[in-house]
Amino acid sequence: FSECNFRYHVAIIKKILSSEAADLRQRKKQNCTESDKMAPEQRNKENSKPGRSPKYLLLQRFAKLFFGCLAAVTSGMMYAVYLSTYHERKFWFSSRQELEREITFQGDSAIYYSFYKELLKAPSFERGVYELTHNNRTVSLKTINAVQQMTLYPELIASVLYQASGSEEVIEPVYFYIGIVFGLQGIYVTALFVTSWVMSGTWLAGMLTVAWFIINRTDTTRIDYSIPSRENWALPYFACQVAALTGYLKKNLNCSAEKFCYLLVNASTYTFMMMWEYSHYLLFVQAVSLFLLDSFALAQREKVHEVYKIYLFSLFLGYLLQFENSALLVSPLLSLSAALMLSKCLQMNVKKGTFMSRLLKIMYIYLVLTVAVTLNFLLKMFVPHKENEHLLKFIEVKLGLNTTQNFTMNWLLCQESLQAPSQDFFLRLTQSSLLPFYILVLIICLFSVTQVIFRRICGEPLKETVKLEDGRIGERPEIVYHVIHTILLGCLAMCLEGMKYLWTPYVCMLAAFGVCSPELWMTLFKWLRLKAVHPILLALILSMAVPTIIGFSLWKEFFPRIMTELTELQEFYDPDTVELMTWIKRQAPVAAVFAGSPQLMAVIKLCTGWMVSSLPLYNDDDLLKRNENIYQIYSKRSAEDIYKILTSYKANFLVIEDSICNEVGPVRGCRVKDLLDIANGHVVCEESDNYAYSKYGRFCHEIKMNYSPYVNYFTRVYWNRSYFVYRINTVISFQS
Repeated sequence: FSECNFRYHVAIIKKILSSEAADLRQRKKQNCTESDKMAPEQRNKENSKPGRSPKYLLLQRFAKLFFGCLAAVTSGMMYAVYLSTYHERKFWFSSRQELEREITFQGDSAIYYSFYKELLKAPSFERGVYELTHNNRTVSLKTINAVQQMTLYPELIASVLYQASGSEEVIEPVYFYIGIVFGLQGIYVTALFVTSWVMSGTWLAGMLTVAWFIINRTDTTRIDYSIPSRENWALPYFACQVAALTGYLKKNLNCSAEKFCYLLVNASTYTFMMMWEYSHYLLFVQAVSLFLLDSFALAQREKVHEVYKIYLFSLFLGYLLQFENSALLVSPLLSLSAALMLSKCLQMNVKKGTFMSRLLKIMYIYLVLTVAVTLNFLLKMFVPHKENEHLLKFIEVKLGLNTTQNFTMNWLLCQESLQAPSQDFFLRLTQSSLLPFYILVLIICLFSVTQVIFRRICGEPLKETVKLEDGRIGERPEIVYHVIHTILLGCLAMCLEGMKYLWTPYVCMLAAFGVCSPELWMTLFKWLRLKAVHPILLALILSMAVPTIIGFSLWKEFFPRIMTELTELQEFYDPDTVELMTWIKRQAPVAAVFAGSPQLMAVIKLCTGWMVSSLPLYNDDDLLKRNENIYQIYSKRSAEDIYKILTSYKANFLVIEDSICNEVGPVRGCRVKDLLDIANGHVVCEESDNYAYSKYGRFCHEIKMNYSPYVNYFTRVYWNRSYFVYRINTVISFQS
């Protein structure tokens, strides 16, 4: 009986509980339906309030985006048209013959364009690529893979586009080629515009960036006198990568925008790496900036590590498609990226909150740097490589860690682009008001970043959303990245003037962002603790007024100069070089090999197609040695020595340039003949005095005298005011 009673009570309790649960479910459903009914009413009430209509906000955002994109694209197109017009006014390109146009390409630019011509002349694209990868018609006694050694992917793309688009009957090859480069420069400017716009929130910053970029064109680009150079093809893609990376690092980015930025970073990073042989060094500087950003926990670690995965993927793909380029394997970018990924794996495998996890956080920077250096050292031990060894030697001599009498090293040290920037550079940036505003913006951002780092050390977390009234511009990861990046590039530019072309464009962008950003002004006013005027209102006013005043002042001072450049008819004409090329094409045998300075040999190769003995390339030890040996024609060596050097490279003709032989340079020790005398031991330095001694006269002077033994080895066949051409005798005639 007791057991039945117990079962009865249990059944009653179950019924009561089930009925209560059903009541609860019913109440929840009623509450949900009530809230669903109330939600549209509340939305309607909110929408009925003035200024909060979603259609109005959507229209406002669309209009802002549309006009901003229109301004960015227009700026890029106008800059490309400006470059084309300026180029036409400077060289009179449309009224020149083909030979005269090609002479405007000097040095390494001539070599790049000559291979573009060869691709177009080939019977098929596949045949043209094969001939470039097995090229034995450019440098005597040497078969080279020109695509790998000279990074000819831009020329491959240009030739494919020219033939595939059917442009043969519409436009000449040279116009198509330089048109692509000018178009890329337009993309370069557009990318800088977008970067400044994304950072500041107003496309007024983009307009100011473009204005500063064009006004300081002498220090932002080398497009004026070196159109086919690799950086003019590559840097626009790097600018696109930086713009996409800026958007990718932003907080509270919606999913679709984040995916778009991620894909754009992927594509532009790989393309940039394929366009320029030194691209991985610039990406290494960017990787160091991201590493510092990650070390101080100022950005989402997952995003930073995704960028490092992109680096590794691009290096791997570049290694395969660049004919197993070993320089990418020993690149510091690979070592740093691998070290960061390894440290991430260690942190993920260690439990959070333990002593080991805390130790890894403290030792993070030391761990990454140690692993990166060790990995790079091991790779250089086991991976055979010869590329860029001369760069390390150059850095040693540049930093004063070593001295040398080597001609090539001293010649590189004497190049203007590899010396410290002159005072004129800083004066030009100051006159355009760029440098003062950049320093102001940089100081404010640096102090704000320092405050954020101090708060992070004290354990204060970062805010998810930084509002204008907070005055904390240093908490935005994209801003911190650009501050670190410009500082690193600036340090390089202070050592090498050639690096200013990488630094100055981002100086324009950062300065324009700063003066147009209300957040930067608000950060400054937070420190000053303004009370007389509302700081938010003043920040908004200054972010509009200051760039407007700068824009009007730049317009008034520099716009007339720019218009004068476009209306002035300049003249570039070199009749002596034209006569030399014409003589070679008419008189020299097709199988002839010419010897002379590497810069002139590049022009001869482009204009005539004849084989040469040297090229102005500095990434190959054999070519560097050839250049030094052939430059001996301007040294104090005997006729027999010079004859042996030239015949060892199967040269048939020797071209002597009067401008090098009688060079009067601004720096006495940097003339070619001075560097040769130092390398050959013909100069003795005693108590700050230089004494030259050699039992032979300077070859380039003596050969013009037409006396023995020079006439025994060489016969003059052509000369004009600038060039002397000698045939190298195959049978030596001993005449007095």
